[in-house]
Amino acid sequence: MDPATIIGILVAFGSLVAMVYLEGAHITSILLPAPIILVFGASIFVAIASGTLKDSIVALKALPRAFTGKVAKPGEAIEEVVRAAETVQNDGGLLALEAESQKTDDPFQRSALQSLADGADADQLRTMLEERIDTKAREDAVAYDFYNAIGGYAPTIGIVGTVVSLTHVLENLSEPSELGHMIAAAFIATLWGILSANFIWLPIGAKLKRLSDLEVERLNVLLEGYMSIQAGSRPRVIDERLRTMVPERYLPTDKAA
Repeated sequence: MDPATIIGILVAFGSLVAMVYLEGAHITSILLPAPIILVFGASIFVAIASGTLKDSIVALKALPRAFTGKVAKPGEAIEEVVRAAETVQNDGGLLALEAESQKTDDPFQRSALQSLADGADADQLRTMLEERIDTKAREDAVAYDFYNAIGGYAPTIGIVGTVVSLTHVLENLSEPSELGHMIAAAFIATLWGILSANFIWLPIGAKLKRLSDLEVERLNVLLEGYMSIQAGSRPRVIDERLRTMVPERYLPTDKAA
């Protein structure tokens, strides 16, 4: 679990609360139910309207991953590939990978290892694995695009709420003592539209995209590693090659012998 999203959102809202009190206001001045209901309700359901119901369900299921999801480590894929290459080298060929395929819970690795053991053609294997990676990336995009869409709609919907509230203000010009309070309340919708987009929805969308990018990077490392195994490359050569594909901060500390 990577706590960056939780910490970031909490500190962002903490900064807002600090500003409110430093300005001499009270937090309840921005916690008005009507604009909050409009901004959150309309933004979410307009995003639902922009796609299919299944897209929304996929996005909802992906939401916890932004806060508690495991961060893929591309460097670990290097170690896994090198172990597989050593198995092939020490245990008599690609057939030894059939047993290895049963030891992993990762569908991508299981399929690739089994295909290698079955003697799949190199071009067919690469095509199959590339299509699996592309499908994974497209499926992930459904989720983070949904939250980015909410973040795009929210500020505009906040303006809609402000316009509605200002219309109400203009209907009550005969009560000048109430105008200041009413005008201030009118802009709360715009505040929540901008705030929810930048404090909640866009960060969630960006985090889900980053997690997806790291997972796709890990799968691409596995892809190139397995293709190198099929080509007969030695474990050390595979290790050196795959290390060039991964940023240094994600590399395993111990190199293959």
